[in-house]
Amino acid sequence: MHSVVKGKWGWALLLAVPVVLVMACRGPDVDDTPAPVTVRVAPVLAGEDQAPLRFAGVVRSRQRAELTFQVSGTLQERPAELGQAVQPGDLLARLQNPQLVPARDSARARVRETDAQLRQADQEYQRALTLRERGVLSEQDLEQLQARRDALEAARGTARAALTEAEQLLREGELRAPFVGTVEAVLAEPGEFVAAGQPVLRVSSPQGLEVEVRIPESLRTSLSPGDEVPVWRVMERNSESLTGVVTEIGRGSRRGELYPLVVSLAESPLLAPGVSVEIGVRRARTEALAVPVLAVFRSAEGPAVLRVRDQVAERVPVLVQQLAGEQVLVYADGLEAGDEVVYAGLTRVLSGDRVEVLP
Repeated sequence: MHSVVKGKWGWALLLAVPVVLVMACRGPDVDDTPAPVTVRVAPVLAGEDQAPLRFAGVVRSRQRAELTFQVSGTLQERPAELGQAVQPGDLLARLQNPQLVPARDSARARVRETDAQLRQADQEYQRALTLRERGVLSEQDLEQLQARRDALEAARGTARAALTEAEQLLREGELRAPFVGTVEAVLAEPGEFVAAGQPVLRVSSPQGLEVEVRIPESLRTSLSPGDEVPVWRVMERNSESLTGVVTEIGRGSRRGELYPLVVSLAESPLLAPGVSVEIGVRRARTEALAVPVLAVFRSAEGPAVLRVRDQVAERVPVLVQQLAGEQVLVYADGLEAGDEVVYAGLTRVLSGDRVEVLP
Protein backbone atom coordinates (compact mmCIF):
# COMPACT_ATOMS: atom_id res chain seq x y z
CA MET A 1 0.00 0.00 0.00
CA HIS A 2 2.78 2.44 0.86
CA SER A 3 4.58 1.75 -2.38
CA VAL A 4 1.40 2.55 -4.40
CA VAL A 5 0.93 5.91 -2.72
CA LYS A 6 4.52 6.74 -3.23
CA GLY A 7 4.14 5.90 -6.89
CA LYS A 8 1.16 8.29 -7.26
CA TRP A 9 2.98 11.19 -5.69
CA GLY A 10 5.96 10.44 -7.85
CA TRP A 11 3.90 10.78 -11.02
CA ALA A 12 2.40 14.04 -9.72
CA LEU A 13 5.83 15.47 -9.10
CA LEU A 14 6.99 14.41 -12.54
CA LEU A 15 4.01 16.21 -14.20
CA ALA A 16 4.53 19.38 -12.18
CA VAL A 17 8.17 19.73 -13.14
CA PRO A 18 7.49 20.83 -16.83
CA VAL A 19 4.96 23.42 -15.67
CA VAL A 20 7.46 24.90 -13.28
CA LEU A 21 10.13 24.84 -15.97
CA VAL A 22 7.83 26.63 -18.45
CA MET A 23 6.92 29.31 -15.91
CA ALA A 24 10.57 29.75 -15.12
CA CYS A 25 11.39 30.18 -18.79
CA ARG A 26 8.67 32.82 -19.35
CA GLY A 27 9.97 35.03 -16.61
CA PRO A 28 8.13 37.76 -14.70
CA ASP A 29 8.10 40.43 -17.57
CA VAL A 30 5.73 38.72 -20.09
CA ASP A 31 2.64 40.95 -20.92
CA ASP A 32 -0.65 39.11 -21.53
CA THR A 33 -2.36 42.33 -22.90
CA PRO A 34 -3.80 41.78 -26.45
CA ALA A 35 -2.01 43.56 -29.27
CA PRO A 36 -3.73 46.74 -30.49
CA VAL A 37 -5.88 46.53 -33.61
CA THR A 38 -4.70 48.61 -36.56
CA VAL A 39 -7.33 51.00 -37.91
CA ARG A 40 -7.66 54.16 -39.94
CA VAL A 41 -9.51 57.20 -38.64
CA ALA A 42 -11.05 60.36 -40.06
CA PRO A 43 -11.89 63.64 -38.32
CA VAL A 44 -15.45 64.57 -37.44
CA LEU A 45 -16.41 67.79 -39.26
CA ALA A 46 -18.90 70.47 -38.42
CA GLY A 47 -21.85 70.42 -40.82
CA GLU A 48 -20.74 73.56 -42.64
CA ASP A 49 -17.12 72.33 -42.93
CA GLN A 50 -17.91 69.15 -44.81
CA ALA A 51 -16.54 68.67 -48.30
CA PRO A 52 -18.61 70.33 -51.05
CA LEU A 53 -20.77 68.24 -53.34
CA ARG A 54 -19.47 68.05 -56.91
CA PHE A 55 -21.62 68.47 -60.02
CA ALA A 56 -20.30 67.71 -63.50
CA GLY A 57 -20.64 70.03 -66.47
CA VAL A 58 -18.95 71.01 -69.73
CA VAL A 59 -17.23 74.34 -70.30
CA ARG A 60 -18.85 76.49 -72.96
CA SER A 61 -18.38 79.99 -74.36
CA ARG A 62 -20.37 82.69 -72.64
CA GLN A 63 -21.28 84.21 -76.03
CA ARG A 64 -22.41 81.58 -78.52
CA ALA A 65 -24.97 81.20 -81.27
CA GLU A 66 -26.50 78.43 -83.36
CA LEU A 67 -27.11 79.91 -86.79
CA THR A 68 -30.20 78.87 -88.74
CA PHE A 69 -31.92 79.90 -91.96
CA GLN A 70 -35.41 81.37 -91.70
CA VAL A 71 -36.33 79.74 -95.01
CA SER A 72 -35.86 76.24 -96.33
CA GLY A 73 -33.82 75.18 -99.32
CA THR A 74 -30.62 73.49 -100.48
CA LEU A 75 -27.32 74.55 -98.95
CA GLN A 76 -25.56 76.05 -101.96
CA GLU A 77 -22.21 76.90 -100.40
CA ARG A 78 -20.56 77.01 -96.99
CA PRO A 79 -17.34 79.02 -96.98
CA ALA A 80 -16.91 78.58 -93.22
CA GLU A 81 -14.89 75.62 -91.98
CA LEU A 82 -14.61 74.05 -88.54
CA GLY A 83 -12.30 76.07 -86.28
CA GLN A 84 -12.21 79.06 -88.64
CA ALA A 85 -11.97 82.52 -87.05
CA VAL A 86 -14.70 84.88 -88.27
CA GLN A 87 -15.44 88.59 -88.09
CA PRO A 88 -18.89 90.23 -87.87
CA GLY A 89 -20.60 90.16 -91.27
CA ASP A 90 -18.47 87.39 -92.78
CA LEU A 91 -20.46 85.12 -95.11
CA LEU A 92 -20.67 81.66 -93.57
CA ALA A 93 -23.25 79.86 -95.72
CA ARG A 94 -25.67 80.53 -98.58
CA LEU A 95 -28.98 78.81 -99.29
CA GLN A 96 -30.53 78.20 -102.70
CA ASN A 97 -34.32 78.51 -102.89
CA PRO A 98 -35.82 78.72 -106.41
CA GLN A 99 -38.78 80.73 -105.15
CA LEU A 100 -36.93 83.59 -103.47
CA VAL A 101 -35.43 85.40 -106.47
CA PRO A 102 -38.64 85.25 -108.61
CA ALA A 103 -40.64 86.47 -105.61
CA ARG A 104 -38.34 89.47 -105.25
CA ASP A 105 -38.46 90.25 -108.97
CA SER A 106 -42.25 90.01 -108.95
CA ALA A 107 -42.44 92.37 -105.98
CA ARG A 108 -40.18 94.87 -107.76
CA ALA A 109 -42.33 94.75 -110.88
CA ARG A 110 -45.46 95.34 -108.81
CA VAL A 111 -43.85 98.41 -107.22
CA ARG A 112 -42.93 99.82 -110.66
CA GLU A 113 -46.45 99.17 -111.91
CA THR A 114 -48.17 100.91 -109.01
CA ASP A 115 -45.71 103.84 -109.26
CA ALA A 116 -46.65 104.34 -112.92
CA GLN A 117 -50.36 104.06 -112.20
CA LEU A 118 -50.08 106.52 -109.33
CA ARG A 119 -48.22 109.05 -111.47
CA GLN A 120 -50.93 108.83 -114.12
CA ALA A 121 -53.70 109.12 -111.53
CA ASP A 122 -52.02 112.16 -109.98
CA GLN A 123 -51.74 113.86 -113.38
CA GLU A 124 -55.41 113.20 -114.09
CA TYR A 125 -56.34 114.60 -110.71
CA GLN A 126 -54.32 117.78 -111.30
CA ARG A 127 -56.03 118.33 -114.69
CA ALA A 128 -59.39 117.66 -113.05
CA LEU A 129 -58.73 120.45 -110.56
CA THR A 130 -58.19 122.90 -113.45
CA LEU A 131 -61.34 121.75 -115.19
CA ARG A 132 -63.29 121.99 -111.95
CA GLU A 133 -62.21 125.62 -111.54
CA ARG A 134 -63.49 126.35 -115.03
CA GLY A 135 -66.78 124.65 -114.20
CA VAL A 136 -66.30 121.95 -116.83
CA LEU A 137 -65.98 119.06 -114.37
CA SER A 138 -68.44 118.22 -111.61
CA GLU A 139 -67.49 117.84 -107.97
CA GLN A 140 -68.46 114.17 -108.05
CA ASP A 141 -66.05 113.41 -110.91
CA LEU A 142 -63.26 115.15 -109.02
CA GLU A 143 -63.94 113.08 -105.90
CA GLN A 144 -63.79 109.87 -107.92
CA LEU A 145 -60.39 110.79 -109.35
CA GLN A 146 -59.12 111.65 -105.87
CA ALA A 147 -60.35 108.32 -104.49
CA ARG A 148 -58.59 106.46 -107.30
CA ARG A 149 -55.35 108.30 -106.58
CA ASP A 150 -55.62 107.51 -102.85
CA ALA A 151 -56.26 103.83 -103.59
CA LEU A 152 -53.19 103.68 -105.81
CA GLU A 153 -51.09 105.29 -103.08
CA ALA A 154 -52.22 102.54 -100.68
CA ALA A 155 -51.48 99.89 -103.29
CA ARG A 156 -47.99 101.31 -103.76
CA GLY A 157 -47.39 101.06 -99.99
CA THR A 158 -48.52 97.43 -100.05
CA ALA A 159 -46.27 96.66 -103.02
CA ARG A 160 -43.26 98.24 -101.36
CA ALA A 161 -43.90 96.25 -98.17
CA ALA A 162 -44.07 93.07 -100.23
CA LEU A 163 -40.79 93.98 -101.90
CA THR A 164 -39.15 94.60 -98.53
CA GLU A 165 -40.34 91.19 -97.32
CA ALA A 166 -39.11 89.45 -100.47
CA GLU A 167 -35.69 91.09 -100.18
CA GLN A 168 -35.53 90.18 -96.49
CA LEU A 169 -36.33 86.55 -97.27
CA LEU A 170 -33.62 86.58 -99.89
CA ARG A 171 -31.16 87.93 -97.34
CA GLU A 172 -32.29 85.20 -94.95
CA GLY A 173 -30.78 82.79 -97.46
CA GLU A 174 -27.37 83.91 -96.25
CA LEU A 175 -25.78 83.26 -92.87
CA ARG A 176 -23.28 85.85 -91.66
CA ALA A 177 -21.15 85.95 -88.52
CA PRO A 178 -22.91 87.89 -85.73
CA PHE A 179 -19.74 88.60 -83.72
CA VAL A 180 -16.01 87.95 -83.53
CA GLY A 181 -15.57 84.27 -82.84
CA THR A 182 -14.73 80.79 -84.04
CA VAL A 183 -16.77 78.20 -85.92
CA GLU A 184 -17.35 75.62 -83.21
CA ALA A 185 -19.46 73.12 -85.14
CA VAL A 186 -20.54 72.47 -88.75
CA LEU A 187 -23.95 70.81 -88.86
CA ALA A 188 -24.78 70.75 -92.60
CA GLU A 189 -22.88 70.16 -95.82
CA PRO A 190 -23.35 71.78 -99.27
CA GLY A 191 -25.98 69.98 -101.31
CA GLU A 192 -28.08 69.00 -98.29
CA PHE A 193 -31.65 70.18 -97.89
CA VAL A 194 -31.97 72.46 -94.88
CA ALA A 195 -35.32 73.15 -93.26
CA ALA A 196 -36.22 76.53 -91.82
CA GLY A 197 -34.91 76.76 -88.26
CA GLN A 198 -32.51 73.83 -88.64
CA PRO A 199 -29.07 74.59 -87.10
CA VAL A 200 -26.35 74.85 -89.73
CA LEU A 201 -23.38 76.31 -87.84
CA ARG A 202 -22.44 77.01 -84.25
CA VAL A 203 -20.23 80.00 -83.54
CA SER A 204 -18.70 80.91 -80.19
CA SER A 205 -16.67 83.81 -78.91
CA PRO A 206 -13.26 83.10 -77.33
CA GLN A 207 -13.89 85.82 -74.74
CA GLY A 208 -15.49 84.49 -71.55
CA LEU A 209 -16.21 80.93 -70.40
CA GLU A 210 -18.98 79.43 -68.28
CA VAL A 211 -20.44 76.09 -67.25
CA GLU A 212 -24.00 75.07 -66.43
CA VAL A 213 -24.82 72.32 -63.92
CA ARG A 214 -28.02 71.10 -62.26
CA ILE A 215 -28.43 71.20 -58.48
CA PRO A 216 -31.24 70.17 -56.07
CA GLU A 217 -33.51 72.58 -54.23
CA SER A 218 -31.68 72.03 -50.92
CA LEU A 219 -28.50 73.55 -52.38
CA ARG A 220 -30.11 76.28 -54.46
CA THR A 221 -31.17 78.23 -51.38
CA SER A 222 -27.59 78.37 -50.08
CA LEU A 223 -26.24 80.18 -53.17
CA SER A 224 -26.48 83.74 -54.46
CA PRO A 225 -25.18 85.47 -57.61
CA GLY A 226 -21.62 86.57 -57.00
CA ASP A 227 -20.71 83.64 -54.72
CA GLU A 228 -17.39 81.98 -55.46
CA VAL A 229 -17.30 78.19 -55.95
CA PRO A 230 -14.40 75.77 -56.53
CA VAL A 231 -13.91 74.24 -59.98
CA TRP A 232 -11.92 71.08 -60.83
CA ARG A 233 -11.01 69.56 -64.15
CA VAL A 234 -12.46 66.04 -64.26
CA MET A 235 -9.10 64.57 -65.30
CA GLU A 236 -7.36 66.37 -62.41
CA ARG A 237 -9.72 65.90 -59.47
CA ASN A 238 -6.93 65.88 -56.89
CA SER A 239 -5.24 69.02 -58.20
CA GLU A 240 -5.70 72.50 -56.81
CA SER A 241 -9.12 73.88 -57.64
CA LEU A 242 -9.84 76.90 -59.82
CA THR A 243 -12.38 79.57 -58.91
CA GLY A 244 -15.74 80.25 -60.52
CA VAL A 245 -18.40 82.87 -59.80
CA VAL A 246 -22.13 82.14 -59.70
CA THR A 247 -23.90 84.29 -62.33
CA GLU A 248 -27.34 82.69 -62.69
CA ILE A 249 -29.50 80.46 -60.49
CA GLY A 250 -32.68 78.86 -61.80
CA ARG A 251 -35.77 80.06 -59.94
CA GLY A 252 -38.48 78.01 -61.60
CA SER A 253 -38.65 74.23 -61.75
CA ARG A 254 -41.31 71.59 -61.63
CA ARG A 255 -41.46 69.32 -58.64
CA GLY A 256 -38.64 66.81 -58.55
CA GLU A 257 -36.54 68.60 -61.17
CA LEU A 258 -33.05 69.97 -60.66
CA TYR A 259 -32.31 73.67 -60.92
CA PRO A 260 -29.84 75.14 -63.45
CA LEU A 261 -26.79 76.86 -62.00
CA VAL A 262 -24.53 78.91 -64.30
CA VAL A 263 -20.97 79.60 -63.15
CA SER A 264 -18.66 82.08 -64.86
CA LEU A 265 -15.08 80.83 -65.16
CA ALA A 266 -11.91 82.88 -65.00
CA GLU A 267 -9.67 82.59 -68.04
CA SER A 268 -7.14 79.80 -67.59
CA PRO A 269 -4.89 77.84 -69.96
CA LEU A 270 -6.43 74.68 -68.43
CA LEU A 271 -9.95 75.58 -69.55
CA ALA A 272 -11.47 75.70 -73.02
CA PRO A 273 -14.91 75.04 -74.53
CA GLY A 274 -15.67 71.32 -74.34
CA VAL A 275 -13.52 70.58 -71.26
CA SER A 276 -15.31 68.54 -68.57
CA VAL A 277 -15.23 70.12 -65.10
CA GLU A 278 -16.84 69.69 -61.71
CA ILE A 279 -18.39 72.50 -59.70
CA GLY A 280 -18.22 72.28 -55.91
CA VAL A 281 -21.32 73.45 -54.00
CA ARG A 282 -21.29 73.64 -50.22
CA ARG A 283 -24.35 72.69 -48.25
CA ALA A 284 -26.36 75.12 -46.21
CA ARG A 285 -25.21 75.69 -42.63
CA THR A 286 -26.38 72.96 -40.26
CA GLU A 287 -25.83 71.97 -36.63
CA ALA A 288 -25.26 68.33 -37.59
CA LEU A 289 -21.83 66.71 -37.71
CA ALA A 290 -20.32 65.13 -40.81
CA VAL A 291 -18.57 61.76 -40.67
CA PRO A 292 -17.51 59.36 -43.44
CA VAL A 293 -20.22 56.98 -44.58
CA LEU A 294 -17.88 54.05 -43.85
CA ALA A 295 -17.56 55.15 -40.22
CA VAL A 296 -21.23 54.47 -39.38
CA PHE A 297 -22.18 50.89 -38.49
CA ARG A 298 -25.42 49.34 -37.30
CA SER A 299 -25.61 47.39 -34.04
CA ALA A 300 -28.38 45.98 -31.86
CA GLU A 301 -28.64 49.37 -30.13
CA GLY A 302 -28.86 51.29 -33.42
CA PRO A 303 -26.39 53.18 -35.65
CA ALA A 304 -23.12 54.24 -34.04
CA VAL A 305 -19.51 55.18 -34.65
CA LEU A 306 -16.27 54.20 -32.92
CA ARG A 307 -14.47 57.24 -31.56
CA VAL A 308 -10.77 56.91 -30.79
CA ARG A 309 -9.38 58.64 -27.69
CA ASP A 310 -6.06 57.80 -26.07
CA GLN A 311 -5.73 54.87 -28.51
CA VAL A 312 -8.94 53.26 -27.22
CA ALA A 313 -12.07 52.75 -29.35
CA GLU A 314 -15.33 53.90 -27.80
CA ARG A 315 -18.81 53.29 -29.21
CA VAL A 316 -20.88 56.48 -29.63
CA PRO A 317 -24.55 56.20 -30.72
CA VAL A 318 -25.57 58.55 -33.54
CA LEU A 319 -28.78 59.66 -35.20
CA VAL A 320 -28.41 59.72 -38.99
CA GLN A 321 -29.88 62.78 -40.68
CA GLN A 322 -29.01 62.42 -44.38
CA LEU A 323 -26.36 61.31 -46.83
CA ALA A 324 -24.15 64.03 -48.29
CA GLY A 325 -21.92 62.53 -50.96
CA GLU A 326 -19.20 60.43 -49.30
CA GLN A 327 -20.22 61.73 -45.90
CA VAL A 328 -23.27 61.41 -43.69
CA LEU A 329 -24.76 64.06 -41.41
CA VAL A 330 -25.42 62.81 -37.88
CA TYR A 331 -26.50 64.06 -34.48
CA ALA A 332 -24.70 62.58 -31.47
CA ASP A 333 -24.36 63.39 -27.78
CA GLY A 334 -20.72 63.49 -26.74
CA LEU A 335 -19.35 63.63 -30.28
CA GLU A 336 -17.67 66.88 -31.29
CA ALA A 337 -16.06 68.37 -34.38
CA GLY A 338 -12.39 67.41 -34.33
CA ASP A 339 -12.93 63.95 -32.79
CA GLU A 340 -11.56 61.00 -34.73
CA VAL A 341 -13.72 58.04 -35.75
CA VAL A 342 -12.76 54.69 -37.23
CA TYR A 343 -13.67 54.19 -40.88
CA ALA A 344 -11.38 51.27 -41.82
CA GLY A 345 -11.00 48.14 -39.69
CA LEU A 346 -14.45 48.30 -38.03
CA THR A 347 -15.00 44.55 -38.34
CA ARG A 348 -11.98 43.85 -36.11
CA VAL A 349 -12.67 46.36 -33.35
CA LEU A 350 -15.03 46.37 -30.37
CA SER A 351 -15.77 49.21 -28.01
CA GLY A 352 -12.99 49.30 -25.38
CA ASP A 353 -10.32 47.75 -27.60
CA ARG A 354 -6.90 49.32 -27.88
CA VAL A 355 -6.12 50.48 -31.42
CA GLU A 356 -3.16 51.59 -33.44
CA VAL A 357 -3.94 54.35 -35.89
CA LEU A 358 -2.36 53.92 -39.29
CA PRO A 359 -1.33 57.05 -41.22
